[in-house]
Amino acid sequence: MPERKRVAVLADSDTRWKWGASTARRLVPDHRLTGYLLRGRATPTARQLGEVGVRADRLAEVTCAEFLAEIERERYDVVVLALVGGAVQAVLHGARALWPAPARRPVLVTGYVGVVYEKLADGLLLRHGADLVLANSRHDAERFRAVYEGVGADSGAVTETALPFLGGAPYEPAGSRAHTVVFAVQPSVPDNRADRAYLLERAARHARLHPGREVLVKLRSRPGEHTTHLEEQPYQRLAERVPGGLPANCRLVYGNMSEVLDGTDLLVTVSSTAALESLHRSIPTAVLTDLGIREALGNHHFLGSGCLASWDQLDSGLLPEGDPVWLAAHGVRPAGTPGPAGPAGPAAEAASGTAADADAYAVARAKVAGLLAAARLPSPAPHYTLTTAAGYLPGILARHRLAPDGTPLPGAARQEAGESRLRRRLRAHLREAARGAYRHGVQRVAPVIRRLGEL
Repeated sequence: MPERKRVAVLADSDTRWKWGASTARRLVPDHRLTGYLLRGRATPTARQLGEVGVRADRLAEVTCAEFLAEIERERYDVVVLALVGGAVQAVLHGARALWPAPARRPVLVTGYVGVVYEKLADGLLLRHGADLVLANSRHDAERFRAVYEGVGADSGAVTETALPFLGGAPYEPAGSRAHTVVFAVQPSVPDNRADRAYLLERAARHARLHPGREVLVKLRSRPGEHTTHLEEQPYQRLAERVPGGLPANCRLVYGNMSEVLDGTDLLVTVSSTAALESLHRSIPTAVLTDLGIREALGNHHFLGSGCLASWDQLDSGLLPEGDPVWLAAHGVRPAGTPGPAGPAGPAAEAASGTAADADAYAVARAKVAGLLAAARLPSPAPHYTLTTAAGYLPGILARHRLAPDGTPLPGAARQEAGESRLRRRLRAHLREAARGAYRHGVQRVAPVIRRLGEL
């Protein structure tokens, strides 16, 4: 019986852990998974990890330098980097320092946790140098290759897949149960109190207009916790200020998104990746236009999707349906739809080289298998070097305690070990203080406490 592959996932938030661990399962189905959480402001809590619902055989919190020492010592077969671009770049340069010549090293994989609607060039170039840069759709793969080719960088690592956590049972209408509307909120979109309060009040108004419906406001984190994006104006606090309070059929909920979608009849959001999960299950999905269709909101990504709608339209009974052509191009294959998450039709599949099956990860798995079969892999070769980005790269590496050549700075391990103990104690106290601030309405203190928690 072949030995199970050893896979490591390094993540810096709850959502990126979900993406990284789910990706590992798709790429290497039979594996032993070790999870590493990059120490920082968004390091997930045990509750957040439990809500994500993806387990590891072992889980540890590390710094960048500690992680590099781990992958040199442990000899993993595959390493998935589920991180922001700067942290990916740091690990890639650290790996280049570990293996400066062709060697038996882990296959390095990275990508994006969801919709890519901002910092496209910056984020992609910081991820260049990984063996696979996963794109969640044909649309993204084309954009990624265009960026790399535009700067003269090798685009061969770009590999079309789909979001790894798309799944769940196809939608079935409510029938005898209460029609359920879920408003999936986002930590930083929109980013101001007035807009967030407006959206919450509209959800409450929808509940009042439809007393036979359940309206759930799906939250990402509890007070004092952090997610991929910093939440300056939490909905828990805004809910206390809704005129007249939330009606009985409108409430705040937490939980695993997939489980929440099991009972959803209409998913409403501004631009959350939850929209793609909902569309995959053929659940009516609305991407709100109340605040405009703007790049800052990310809802421009859904142009042509058939899902753009306002609360007024939803109040009047609109149930948007996703456009099949748009869905196919953006990596969404509604449950029960034949064919892969790629171009529509056999001719288009042949032209694109997409496998003629329903597995969007087949090509990526084949690439990983080919790399694993090689006796040696070349040293990682990021596009950013001291020649191409001498004024940018050293600062990125320094933030992760690495020298310009990718090696740990002198004394970094001892300093980080001492600081990590202090950080853990500080975060525990500050989370409790933040919860108390929210409970007692200390509006001006809570943001300061959250920022202190970034230490």
